[in-house]
Amino acid sequence: MSPELIAKIAQISSALEVSGYPKPGNVHRTRDFQDMVFEDFIVSGIVIGDTIREAASFGSEITNSKSFKEANIGKYILKSVKETDKWVANNTNLGIIMLLTPIAISASFSSNINDLRDNIHNLIVNSTILDTIALYEAIGIADAGGMGEQEEYSVTNEEATKELIENDLNIFDVLNISSSWDSLAKELTNKMPVTFDIGYPTFSRIKKDSSTNLATISTFLTILSQVPDTLISRKYGDEKAKEVSNLALEVLNTSHINDNLKTFNIKLKEFDDYLFENNLNPGTTADLTASSIMVTFLADFY
Repeated sequence: MSPELIAKIAQISSALEVSGYPKPGNVHRTRDFQDMVFEDFIVSGIVIGDTIREAASFGSEITNSKSFKEANIGKYILKSVKETDKWVANNTNLGIIMLLTPIAISASFSSNINDLRDNIHNLIVNSTILDTIALYEAIGIADAGGMGEQEEYSVTNEEATKELIENDLNIFDVLNISSSWDSLAKELTNKMPVTFDIGYPTFSRIKKDSSTNLATISTFLTILSQVPDTLISRKYGDEKAKEVSNLALEVLNTSHINDNLKTFNIKLKEFDDYLFENNLNPGTTADLTASSIMVTFLADFY
């Protein structure tokens, strides 16, 4: 698959994710937050395009003249974060970048969806200490809420880089430490189960017969109902995250009540208002929705 096509799909996926309306608890086309607005996310999705294309172009030589260890996944994550930082004041897309970058690199030399999934895992497992250092710098620039703040190898620790080098830890190693409490880290160290087993099948199925917006919202709700959002967990605890997941399931279940989805839309708006008013932001779920959309569109071209 060409790097140009992969980059377009990454940009489209970012745009569709944030455009989902009303995507409960998140910025969307009719909901801004005080410190970030809808346009910030659109801009963020656009400006990473060149770097995604560059990463995919470089990755197209893997298994031919380059090894997985030479994929430079950390370099491209950092470059995308730096580019976003030039245009947007706050962290809008670190999680999306961390998910979409290995997908993009792998898509450039994979022949089908199963290959894609395996190669993403190979990239993460075979990353190097240089990739980890770049990732830590990216997290520091983005000032991601709670990410990497565990006591061991914390990005807020001034000795972090030295400790990483001494222990020769790659991206898989450091994310695996966080995987028990951070679903994005778990996703990247376990062959992306949410993206491939939940999000991609949901978005692919619904978009065939319904609007792209309904496919996006339903994918978001389906993921949230099954995987408590760890951004909420870090801020308010596991019980609150589980409560939000249960509410998401209740809303999702109303989508089958009638053909015009009137009840679903009412419940969806109420859920969005409740999360917004209580500062409950399922941001990790939004990231996983974007990766699910990207995999779906990639599958269309295999």
